[in-house]
Amino acid sequence: MGRIQQLDAQTANMIAAGEVVERPMGIVKELVENAIDAGSTRIEINVEEGGLSRITVADNGCGMDSEDAVMAFKRHATSKIHVPEDLWKIGTLGFRGEALPSIASVAKVTLSTSDGNETTRVKIEYGKTVSVAAWPCNPGTEIIVEGLFYRTPARLKHMRSAAYENSLIQDVVSRFAMSHPEIAFTFTSSGRQALRTSGQGNLLEVLYQVWGKEAAAAAIPVSFADYDYQVTGYLVKPNITRASRNFMHVFLNGRMVRTYRIYKAIQDGYEDFIVKGRFPLAVLMVSMDTQLVDVNVHPSKWEVRLSKENQLEQLIRQQVREALKGTMLAPAAAVREAETYYEPLRLDTDQDMPVPGPVIPPEPARPIEETTPEPVITVPPMPAEAAPVRSGSFPEMQVIGQLHRKFILCSCEQGLAVLDQHACQERVHYEEIRSRLNTDPAVMDCLVPIMVAASDDLVQRVDEINAAIADMRIVFEPFGHDTLLVRRMPVWMQEVEEEPFLQDILDQFRNERESSYARMEKKKIATIACHHSIRFNRNLTMAEMQEVVRQLAACENPYHCPHGRPTFVILDEKELTKEFLR
Repeated sequence: MGRIQQLDAQTANMIAAGEVVERPMGIVKELVENAIDAGSTRIEINVEEGGLSRITVADNGCGMDSEDAVMAFKRHATSKIHVPEDLWKIGTLGFRGEALPSIASVAKVTLSTSDGNETTRVKIEYGKTVSVAAWPCNPGTEIIVEGLFYRTPARLKHMRSAAYENSLIQDVVSRFAMSHPEIAFTFTSSGRQALRTSGQGNLLEVLYQVWGKEAAAAAIPVSFADYDYQVTGYLVKPNITRASRNFMHVFLNGRMVRTYRIYKAIQDGYEDFIVKGRFPLAVLMVSMDTQLVDVNVHPSKWEVRLSKENQLEQLIRQQVREALKGTMLAPAAAVREAETYYEPLRLDTDQDMPVPGPVIPPEPARPIEETTPEPVITVPPMPAEAAPVRSGSFPEMQVIGQLHRKFILCSCEQGLAVLDQHACQERVHYEEIRSRLNTDPAVMDCLVPIMVAASDDLVQRVDEINAAIADMRIVFEPFGHDTLLVRRMPVWMQEVEEEPFLQDILDQFRNERESSYARMEKKKIATIACHHSIRFNRNLTMAEMQEVVRQLAACENPYHCPHGRPTFVILDEKELTKEFLR
C-alpha cells in the first residue's frame, strides 16, 4: 500500500516539457504564438548556438501586469479559455497554459514585460522562482531562455548540431512570417540577420524573402471557397519544384499545422504538371468556423482534426488543378554564355550540328527496326500561309522549322519556342484516349465473376464503394460476409491484373483516398499515349508540324506531357538579344 503518490509540480512540469519542448524550435514556436496572441505587430527572435545557449523573443504586444507575469508560469494558467465550452471555439494560437511552465522547468527564463502602466521582471531557473521585481522595459514582452536542457543531459545529448537546430528555428519563423504577413518579423542567428519582413500584409513579399525571386515571380494567386471553407494563397508554377514536400504550407485559421492529407490533395492537384518524385511549392490560408477544427489534439499543437476533411481535400485538389490549367506554364529556358564555334551554328533538319575535333568516318547506314509503326498525323487542308496557333492562355505560335528531327521551332511573342515533338503528341493522345474511355467506355461480361476478399465492414459499405467509383464502370456485389465479386468490367481492364487492381480500389476506399478512373488509370493511359506518339529522329513536313502545334493548343493542359515533363520551353527574345551584344 502507499505505492501510488502524486508527483510534485516540478516533476510534472518536466514531464509535460517532454511533449511541448522537444527542441529549441519548439520553444520559439510557443513564444512566438504567445506574442501573436498578444496583438503584436513586431516580433524579434534572436538565437545563439542554435537556441541551446540562448533564445530571445521580444514583441510590442499588450504586455502583462505583475500579477499576470507571475501567474503565467503556473501550470494550466491561461487567458485564452475560461470554461469547457471555449474548447470548441478556440480562436487563438495558444490555449493550454503549459508552454511557459514547461520551458521554465528545463531552462533559465527571464521575462520582462510592460502593459503601459506597470513593468515587471520575473526570473526562474529550472522551475524555481529566483526573483520578481519592477524593471524598466519597453511596452510589450521580452522572454530570454538560457541553458536549455543543461540539467537534463539525457535530452541534451539528443540535440543535433547548432547549425541544424538553427535551420529548424528559421523554418518555423518563416512559416510564421507567411501565416501572418501583417506582422514584421526579424530573425537573428548568432549576430547575423537571417530573415526580415516588413509587416505590410503582402504575402508575395514574404515569399520573396523566404523562397527567393524566382519562386515569387512564378507564384500564382488563388482564391476559392465553398460553403464551409475559404482558401487563399499562392501556388508556384510547376516549372519550379523541390525534392521534398517541406515547401507546401497549409495554415488553418492562421495556425501552422502538419496535415499530410491536405498536402496530398495539393500534390494531386499538381499531378498532371510535375514529374514523379518532385514536389510543388504552395502556401494556402484556410479559413473556417472554429467549430469545424479540433486543435486540442497534442500539446505541441502541430496536429489538428477536421470534421469535414474530405470536403476540404476535394476542394483543394480540384481548385489547384483548375488554377494551373488556366495559366501560362511554359518554362523559360536559360540562355547560357555564348561560346565560339569553328563553324557557324546552323538549324539543319538532316544533319547534326558539327562539333570541333577529329573527323570520324560514318558507319554504313543500317535499316531502323521499329516495333510499332509510326503514327500518322492527319493534316486537314491548309491555306498557303497558315495562321498562327493560339488557344486561351497558350502562346501564339508560328512554325519556323524542325531541329535535328526532334524539336519543332516556333516564333512567339516572348521569343523562340522549342517544342518536344514526342512530348507534345503524348499530351494530345493522352487527352484523346482519356476522353474516349471516360465518355463511352466499352464494358464486357466476365465469363467467371472476379472474386475479391474483403472485410465485413467493406461488404456492409458496398453501396458507398460503388458510388465512389461509379465513373470507373465497376460494380461490386456482396458474396457472403467477407467477399465481393464483379460480374462486368471495362474492356481496358483486360490489360491489368484484375484482382490486385480491384483490391487496390478497396484499399484506397478504406483509407478514404480518392478512387476514380482518371487517377487510377492515369499511368496506363499515359503508357498507351506514349506508344502512339511521334518518335524522335523523324522528319516532319511543315504541315505536320503545324498540325502538332494546333492539336497541342487545343489540349486541356498543353504545357506538360502525362509524365509531368514540359512539352515546350521558350527562349526569351531579350536574353537572346543580350547574347548578340545588342
